[in-house]
Amino acid sequence: MSQVVIQGGRIVTAVDDYVADILVENGKVEAIARQLDVPGAVCHDATGMLVIPGGIDVHTHMEGPQGPAMNCDTYESGTYAAAFGGTTTIVDFAYQGRGDSAKQTLDERLALAEPQVCIDYSFHMVLTDINPDVLAELPDLINQDGISSIKMYMAYPGTLMVSDADIFRTMRAVGDHGGMVNLHAENGQVIQVLIDEALAQGNTSPKYHALTRPRIMEAEATHRAIRIAELAEIPVYIVHLSAPEALAAVVEARDRGIEAFAETCPHYLFLHSEEYERPGFDAAQYVMTPPLRDHHCHHDLWRGLRFDDLQLVATDHCPFCMNEQPLGARFSKQLGRDNFNKIPNGAPGVEDRLVLLYDGGVRTGKISLNRFVQLTATAPAKMFGLFPRKGTIAVGSDADLVIFDPEEQHVISASSHHSRVDYSMFEGRQVTGKVKKVFMRGRLLVDGDRWCGEAGYGTFQKRSASGRIL
Repeated sequence: MSQVVIQGGRIVTAVDDYVADILVENGKVEAIARQLDVPGAVCHDATGMLVIPGGIDVHTHMEGPQGPAMNCDTYESGTYAAAFGGTTTIVDFAYQGRGDSAKQTLDERLALAEPQVCIDYSFHMVLTDINPDVLAELPDLINQDGISSIKMYMAYPGTLMVSDADIFRTMRAVGDHGGMVNLHAENGQVIQVLIDEALAQGNTSPKYHALTRPRIMEAEATHRAIRIAELAEIPVYIVHLSAPEALAAVVEARDRGIEAFAETCPHYLFLHSEEYERPGFDAAQYVMTPPLRDHHCHHDLWRGLRFDDLQLVATDHCPFCMNEQPLGARFSKQLGRDNFNKIPNGAPGVEDRLVLLYDGGVRTGKISLNRFVQLTATAPAKMFGLFPRKGTIAVGSDADLVIFDPEEQHVISASSHHSRVDYSMFEGRQVTGKVKKVFMRGRLLVDGDRWCGEAGYGTFQKRSASGRIL
């Protein structure tokens, strides 16, 4: 690979902010200096631009079934969209089927993803069938395969939900090996009672998805998850936290010295429950779990991000189209037109994370520029065993770099994004800040509106211990 020099950009990491040149050789950052003169190098002028580490999105769902539905982004289309949004690494999910081993689950997912991915990637292992044989596999999964995070669900009884006892058994199996358990924290059994009651009363519209998943049930499960992890003496990570009451449980645990971590998502920072009042079936766009919360919850989440009670922002990208065509009914939320509980559960967002957080966070003074980089790149890398290879700009790190224009205005729209999904939750929102160029391991992937990458260029990233350094 030829030498690449990025010239004159304002380099921003989680701790630094300065103007310099960057020399890239063999996919790594080779040198950083005030001025570099490298004959024969390919030069990219970043004058007046920010140069930040490539984003790391640790919560995406690509090319996976959800009951009778299938989310509409393949590993190729989803990582293509991620790259245009300035994300150069994702951590997706390998879902264990009933009767399958953990190793079999990983091998099948790698075979599906490897020829498609446009950016670097790893997996969290999702366990749904926990037995002694599977528990015995987990140390090797962590130490040899580099899968150091295990996800389980406290929601969706009968399909994904596991018992508290199995959560505890799994925590004890992985705790001494650098593993961390990620939990979808909602009280699934109580929520199911509310769902059944709503349907029995003839309440089938999308807004009842939100009304049957109250904040207090997210808070209860978050508290319970932390207490189980405390007994197991293992770090615990709460995915897609949306409710102030759940955040309070995390804060209380951290104040006691418990290794409790949590993420939130852009939709919980910028959208709110009034979206469920949209007429007809339009509100199905916002059927994700947990649902959108009240407007006043935004303040608590932003405060949590600013003071590190929330450690990072991921997208939970899990897209389903609103229309049956052109991909077909299986990829569409129309499957739940007559029953909110059958609406495919998830929403898009992998392409918009960086610009939304910059425009709505940095420019409004809610977070600093350094904190922006911490939330989108450095903390995800540290939390999930990718640092310092990923998540920073330093000599020896992978040259995953984003040239970002802090002043360019544009409008978010499904008509210009790169996912296969046919809508955007942020349709028509004007934002300031735009990804201009994206490099992964020194190779130019995105140049304005031009795609320079290819399917299969992404490589699987074995990860070290999760939840151990921040």
